[in-house]
Amino acid sequence: MPDGVLVTGGAGYIGSHVARQLGEAGRRVVVIDDLSKGFREAVIHGDLVVGNFGDRDLVDRVLREHEVGSVLHFAAHTVVPDSVARPHAYYRNNTVNTLSLLESCVEAGVREFIFSSTAAVYGIPDTDTAYEDSPTQPINPYGASKLMSERILRDMCAASGMRHVILRYFNVAGSDPECRIGQATPEATLLIKVACEVVTGKRPHLKVFGTDYPTPDGTGVRDYIHVEDLASAHLRALDWLQGGGESLTLNCGYGHGYSVREVIQAVERVSGGPINVIDEPRRPGDPPTLVADAHRVRELLGWTPRYDDLDTIVATSLAWERKLAACNGKYPNPGPG
Repeated sequence: MPDGVLVTGGAGYIGSHVARQLGEAGRRVVVIDDLSKGFREAVIHGDLVVGNFGDRDLVDRVLREHEVGSVLHFAAHTVVPDSVARPHAYYRNNTVNTLSLLESCVEAGVREFIFSSTAAVYGIPDTDTAYEDSPTQPINPYGASKLMSERILRDMCAASGMRHVILRYFNVAGSDPECRIGQATPEATLLIKVACEVVTGKRPHLKVFGTDYPTPDGTGVRDYIHVEDLASAHLRALDWLQGGGESLTLNCGYGHGYSVREVIQAVERVSGGPINVIDEPRRPGDPPTLVADAHRVRELLGWTPRYDDLDTIVATSLAWERKLAACNGKYPNPGPG
């Protein structure tokens, strides 16, 4: 029975952490990444095939030659403002190319498919906590493109023998605790990464968008999950499917949130000094509070987070940013995996 595992986007931030954990667990891994946002050096386990996951001929060949039985799909455009400016690019890459990938998988007899989705499918929920059955009403093309892909995946699995797990991420942060790989996306927008870039001098200041929300300190509250814990949830999801489990849609978060001010305080605490902060007006479409209900991922997959601590998340992020700074912004070579 084919036992290869294909990771699309496996040279990117989250995909590279998952590919590394799969390799460390003894899985036979192959990565497809066009390196438009990812880095060759981030693939420290498995074979890297440089190309686009929407290329049917390439995907068909990789599935066949690497005897792939399971696919973990991360490759996507992910920047919300960019999706508003270029919706066509997001629907083409995130939705149309995912359909192409799924067609290849079904034809090749792939058994398990794990999809990287997002809390953006919920839009602005009516409650502070998002549940898996909360209404899905995305407010930007990024969230809409992911929700469309979820629907296509469910329908194609229902019509074939393939089963799936959809994981809806909340705010991903942190880095490999051993500092081998991390996020190196230019002009990243994730709060903790941006704050750590201010610490290292890469950016002059951190902008806080909205200080008058109905929250304890007036700033937005979000559920931050360490990338290592998120990666381990994917391995648990793969175990679930390979053990005969049914298809699932699950939130991936810790189930509690921190405000922007609390994150800034943690960065200052870990770094040992203040950072330059500029208060700005609210951005349209930002909910005051968005936290995951994450009971199902723990109960069904037996997932137990190891890094559920804000200072730990910040410390691993800052260590990675300092390593990047020491390499003049170039992706460090982690050496052989």
